[in-house]
Amino acid sequence: MNFRETITGSDLTREFKVFEGRAAALPADYRAAWEEIKGHLFPYSDFTGRNLMPILDGVLGLLEETAADGQSVREVLGDDIRGFCAALAGEEGARSHRDRWREQLNRNVARKLARLGD
Repeated sequence: MNFRETITGSDLTREFKVFEGRAAALPADYRAAWEEIKGHLFPYSDFTGRNLMPILDGVLGLLEETAADGQSVREVLGDDIRGFCAALAGEEGARSHRDRWREQLNRNVARKLARLGD
């Protein structure tokens, strides 16, 4: 990946098109779950979405393997796809915007309190 690809995000676009091509080969219920997973994971994205690419690749690989084994999507993901995504993003260390804002607020409050104490 060169500097231009990093700045423009063309590498991510290319990689995401590959993901969508792989997802198109899945059965209909798995494709629906993939769309739902993407929607639930994007709040955990950083500004570029680069932090989600390994997570999305792993999830898509899981879906491909379990579809090939003949398992139903509900057996694999359960009924709570939102919870699955939250647990997945939390384990991978992907922080949501809310987490970042909370940390920023805590830093600002700590700085103000330190100034008051001096």
